[in-house]
Amino acid sequence: MAKFHRDTLNLVPFVSVDNMMKLILHIGVDEVMAGIAKAIEEDFVRWELFDKTPRVASHSNEGVIELMPTSDGEVYGFKYVNGHPKNTKDGMQTVTAFGLLADVANGYPVLLSEMTILTALRTAAMSAVAAKYLAPKNAKTMAIIGNGAQCEFQALAFKKICGIENVRLYDTDPKATEKAMFNLQNSGLNLTSCSTGEDCVAGAEIITTCTADKQYATILTDNMVGSGMHINAIGGDCPGKTELHKDILYRSEIFTEFTPQTRIEGEIQQLPDDYEVTELWEVMSGQKEGRKAEGQITLFDSVGFAVEDFSALRFIYQAIQGTQFYEDLDMLADPDDPRDLYGMVQRAAKQNMTAAE
Repeated sequence: MAKFHRDTLNLVPFVSVDNMMKLILHIGVDEVMAGIAKAIEEDFVRWELFDKTPRVASHSNEGVIELMPTSDGEVYGFKYVNGHPKNTKDGMQTVTAFGLLADVANGYPVLLSEMTILTALRTAAMSAVAAKYLAPKNAKTMAIIGNGAQCEFQALAFKKICGIENVRLYDTDPKATEKAMFNLQNSGLNLTSCSTGEDCVAGAEIITTCTADKQYATILTDNMVGSGMHINAIGGDCPGKTELHKDILYRSEIFTEFTPQTRIEGEIQQLPDDYEVTELWEVMSGQKEGRKAEGQITLFDSVGFAVEDFSALRFIYQAIQGTQFYEDLDMLADPDDPRDLYGMVQRAAKQNMTAAE
């Protein structure tokens, strides 16, 4: 990674929500997701360099708070993220997040960024990257079940990266579908609002499920999934939360990000611990095949993994250079003598007293 040239070590580039939105609009939503997708592919090809561990999760009756760390040996990154489905009833986001990159050589942070918006972008980019390797060739129609905050990003990412032209939408809350139809009306996609899940998947080659409730659910039943489909199961994941009927899993070739985490949180928590799955990095690096036959059902059991957030932060780190879409945050103590931190505090106290006089 190229380094920021900073005159003072105490300042860390910070991308606020306001600057993230300005940056996205400056580059273009489609291009940002394409850039993140490229970074994800680059990092998945070098997967074996990364520290990998299931995210550290603190569960409660209301939701979950998680830390997602990783490092490629040169740069360390982490994301703080929550998942609280009931928040929307109180006018709050289900998911909020922020993230950080640091230089492994000295431990100093080099970027702090909002990741509520960035997580939505990287989730959609990751979905589209998986579909690039797993979905039927020349697929043009996708169904999205669950039309909340992630819906539009998914539709736009699949249009940009996979060439999707038609999107069918369904949510148990019709207002969510109306919102998505409105937001995507000038996207160039052909949109269809559907009244049932069964109607939504009719004619689709790709099905995306992105619901938020933290419970065992059956968003897709076995009869809804025909041969040759690609399923993109991305709904908010945690132990005890699923979206697909178990029978679908047994009919599908299953692909994961980091399998030890997916066995805890993903659809495959319904299956035996030794059930065979393929990790996507193996497909991207050419070690294993993705889609093998036209009639095969492929399933991306996505739970989100720290390397993807690392990739998204890496993209943002590069994108803000030479721009005004960040601010310097006075975040790190930088005493003249690194052994004299107390003296730095004392000198500041004297300066404050002098200024007050």
